[in-house]
Amino acid sequence: MSSLITEDEISAETEIVWLEDITDLDYVRQSLDRLSTRTGKPAYTRPGRLVGYAILGASAKASRSSGTFRRRVLWLLPHDRDTTPDGLYSTGAPVEAVDPRTIAAGVKGYKTERSEGGPPSRAMLAMGATPREQRASQR
Repeated sequence: MSSLITEDEISAETEIVWLEDITDLDYVRQSLDRLSTRTGKPAYTRPGRLVGYAILGASAKASRSSGTFRRRVLWLLPHDRDTTPDGLYSTGAPVEAVDPRTIAAGVKGYKTERSEGGPPSRAMLAMGATPREQRASQR
């Protein structure tokens, strides 16, 4: 869960690979999964869809007991706001959710007004964020 992810756990990340355009996503869920490789698209077995993942650099150490690497995966569930805007998360967001615009390699990402279902702040509007109502009318 993102509330448990610390920057030292993701310090070996060199890149975040996005599998889809994140422009209209208010939030993505993030977690650390045990994977057998530092790079490449991980297998995805949860309901929903994989939105992105981290690539680890050569400094990433495998677990001595399992030989696996802890890599960040970014994902959404079928009932998340992007597919069900008036559903469970029409306001608020899951505990592991963060605004995808705040994610970078080695940066865990943060909740914002947008990720929590509120209107974009003046700062986000200045950066080009559009109000949720306007995005919904464009669909």
